Amino acid sequence: MTTEQELADLVAGGTVDVLDFPKPGIVFKDLMPLFGDGPAFKRVIDGIIAHHGEFDVVAGIEARGFLMAAAIGYATGAGIVPVRKAGKLPRPAFSASYALEYGEATLEVSEDAFKPGQRVLVVDDVLATGGTAAATLDLIERAGGVVAGFTVLMELGFLDGRERLSPRPVHALLTV
Repeated sequence: MTTEQELADLVAGGTVDVLDFPKPGIVFKDLMPLFGDGPAFKRVIDGIIAHHGEFDVVAGIEARGFLMAAAIGYATGAGIVPVRKAGKLPRPAFSASYALEYGEATLEVSEDAFKPGQRVLVVDDVLATGGTAAATLDLIERAGGVVAGFTVLMELGFLDGRERLSPRPVHALLTV
C-alpha cells in the first residue's frame, strides 16, 4: 500500500511547471508526465480508490478528469460520467457557468446522468480557485447524484479553492 506521502511525491515528481500558460502570469501545472508513467499512474489511481469508501459512479471533469475517471471506473467496476464543456453533450443537459483564475467557462452534465441518490466520486487533476469544482458538484446534485467525494491530484492551496466546496469532502494527493 502506498502512503499519502509517497502519493504526494509521485504527483510532485510527475508535474512540470509551464510558465505563462494559458496567459502571461499563470504557472500551469502540467500533470501529463504523471499520466504517461504507467506504474506511477497506477499507484495514484489505487491510492485514490483506497482513500474513498463506497461510491456508485465516477464523474470526471473535462479533460484530464476523464482519464482518471476511466481508470477508477475500470478498477472498481463503477460507471463513469463525463462533465463536459458546453455544447459537447447530445442530449438535454444541466449547465453551470463559472469564473476561472484566467477567464470564464461553462460545464454541462446530462440531465439523466445519475439515478436519484447515486453516490458519485468526482475526480480532476488540479483544484485552483474552486470554480470548476463548485460548478461540477452543483451540477451533479442538480442531476440527482450525491457527492460521495471529490479528489484531485494537486491542490493549489494558496488559491483557497477548497473553501468554495465546503461542506463537501475534498481530498488532494498533493497540496502546494
